Amino acid sequence: MASRKILHADCDCFYAAVEMRDDPTLREVPLAVGGSQERRGVIATCNYAARAFGVRSAMPTARALRLCPDLVLRAPDFERYRAVSREILALFHELTPRVEPLSLDEAYLDISAVTRFRGSATWMGEWLKAQCLARTGITLSVGAAPNKFLAKVASDWDKPDGLKVIPPQAMEAFVAALPVTCLPGVGPATATKLETLGIRRCDELRHLPREALIERFGKFGQRLFELCRGRDEREVRPQRVRKSVSVETTFPRDLPDLASCQAALPALVDRLEARLARHGHPPPSQAFVKVRFDDFSLTTLEGSAPWDALMTQAWGRGARPVRLLGVGVRLRPPEARRQLPLFDEGP
Repeated sequence: MASRKILHADCDCFYAAVEMRDDPTLREVPLAVGGSQERRGVIATCNYAARAFGVRSAMPTARALRLCPDLVLRAPDFERYRAVSREILALFHELTPRVEPLSLDEAYLDISAVTRFRGSATWMGEWLKAQCLARTGITLSVGAAPNKFLAKVASDWDKPDGLKVIPPQAMEAFVAALPVTCLPGVGPATATKLETLGIRRCDELRHLPREALIERFGKFGQRLFELCRGRDEREVRPQRVRKSVSVETTFPRDLPDLASCQAALPALVDRLEARLARHGHPPPSQAFVKVRFDDFSLTTLEGSAPWDALMTQAWGRGARPVRLLGVGVRLRPPEARRQLPLFDEGP
C-alpha cells in the first residue's frame, strides 16, 4: 500500500462555483443552488459565504432561508454543470488514465506509475489545481496519500482551494490524531456510541480489540478496525459499474392517501425509463420504491413485484400523507434480461 500514490480531487462548492464564475456579481453574496421553498426543495450546494450562516447541502430550502434571509437561490442547471465536469475529467486524464469519477465534481486518480513532475504527488496536485482554475475557472481541493481513504480526508483538510499531502512516513501519526468523525461511515449515532466509550480519536479507537468492535457495530466494526489504523486496500477503478438508477419528486403539497400516490406513480416510472434509455444502462433486475412521509420518516421497499404492488406495501408501512416519492431499479448484466411490468396484469 505504501507504494501507491492516490489523489482525491474535489471541486469546491461545484454548482455554486459554476454560478459564481458565470455571474461575478454572485461572488460576494451568500449563494445556494437548489429547489425553491414553495416546492419544498433542498439545497444542493452553497458557497462559503452562505455556509457562514449555517446553510448546508441537503438542508431544506425553507430552513436555509430562515438562517440566511438574504440568501440568493439559483435553480440547478445540470447541463451546464456536466459540461464543466467533462472539461475537468479530461484534465484528470491528461495526468493518468487511472481515474475513478465519483460524481460530477470529484474523482480519485491513481498516480503511482506517473513519472511526470519527477513522480511528486505535491507537484501533480499543484499542476491540477492551476490548470483547472486556468481552464475552467473552478478551484480544486486535492488530497494525496497512499490510499483512497486518506486521500479523501486530505482533500477536505484545507478547503477551499486546499492541497494536503500525507506521505507514507507520516501516515501513522496523522491517523492516530484523527477524530473518529473523519472516518467514513461514522455519523452522529456511531460517534455518540464511541464517545460513551471515551473514544474521540483514532489512537483511542485502536485500544478496542477487533472482536469487541464487531460485537458492538456488526460488520462495520471490522471496517472501523482497519480505518483507525489507516488501512484501505481499495483500488482506483476507472470503469465503475453503476448499480442502480432512480428518480424522485418532492411534492408541493403532501399526497394525502395511497390512491394519490398510485396516481403519481406512472409519471415517475416514465422519467425512470427515459433516464435508463438515455444512458444506455443494462436492464434492471429489481425495482424499488422510496416513500418519505409527512413526518419525515422514510421507507424503501425492493422486490420483483409490479410497481403498484410495491407502492401499496411501502405506503402501508406508514399509512399517512407523503411528501416525497421515488422509484428506481438495481442494474444487472444484459445476459439476465427480464421485463418489469408497471402494473399487475392479473390472471
